[in-house]
Amino acid sequence: MFTAVFGAFEAGIIYAIMALGVYLSFRVLDFPDLTVDGSFVTGAAVAATMIVSGINPFLATVFALIAGFAAGCITGVLHTFGKINALLSGILMMIALYSINLRIMGKSNVPLLNTETAITNVRDTWATTGLDSFFNSILSAVGLGDSLPRTWGILIFMLIVTFLIKFLTDKFLQTEIGLAIRATGDNKRMIRSLSANTNLTVILGLGISNAMVAFSGALIAQQGGFADVGMGIGMIIIGLASVIIGEALFGTKTIARTTLAVIGGAIIYRIVVTLALRVDFLEPGDMKLITATIVILALILPKIIDSSKEKKRKARKQAENLGLSNIPSDRKEGPYA
Repeated sequence: MFTAVFGAFEAGIIYAIMALGVYLSFRVLDFPDLTVDGSFVTGAAVAATMIVSGINPFLATVFALIAGFAAGCITGVLHTFGKINALLSGILMMIALYSINLRIMGKSNVPLLNTETAITNVRDTWATTGLDSFFNSILSAVGLGDSLPRTWGILIFMLIVTFLIKFLTDKFLQTEIGLAIRATGDNKRMIRSLSANTNLTVILGLGISNAMVAFSGALIAQQGGFADVGMGIGMIIIGLASVIIGEALFGTKTIARTTLAVIGGAIIYRIVVTLALRVDFLEPGDMKLITATIVILALILPKIIDSSKEKKRKARKQAENLGLSNIPSDRKEGPYA
């Protein structure tokens, strides 16, 4: 059980980067961008192909980020200059990326099992320091260390990377261009009346969003040991589930709190899915059903809770009004009172 939760937590940290990208497009920019399903694979394909070709894995991961940025920018161009509907432009780019990803990889699957990647580099470096033995000895003292097959280096490395991206995202959204992107999502007409170039903000916002998604895809490919052309199917639903769960549980009072909530939502989502798949009557093929169920519950439950609170508030207010109306008054009726 501990091993499964540990693995889910580790994967959730990586998927949280993708969820931050989805948050930027869907919540901040108010753009239903379905490019995510394609750009996630693009990041994995670019990174895997370059790593297999002998290029430094960290450099390959950076190129994957750049490829995702380009894919997002093209979606923005289709919408702003091509005047294509936002939803349709994302669908078109997602379909186009399927063929592009096949072209990049040359086949439907690129294995990385016996290849040096950024993840293996971090794991090996961490292991040589002896810190793995230190942490596992602590877990052994409470009876958990022997069941832990993974190193702590990957988890800590991904925590640092994810929170660095979160911090940069928070700072970016507080800059002038970041505020323009947020304003574009809130009211495009208003920000356009202030002489802001909304076409640029949409393109830039989608580019950054898909850059995060592709970066996450590159890391997932290196963690899992392969890049597959079908690994991005349903990724947008996972991102939305992470955003919705995080917002429902942790709130959205500030940008910093919201981005932290998105990270928390991604981790919770992966843990819930992992635990659900351990139930006897559920199979790995039920993962999409589990995902849909989690999203439905995350959407419905907050509304039910809010509705219940609103009914109690109205009932309390009505009771208070009735109580006040029964209080006797000393004032006399009539024009001379």
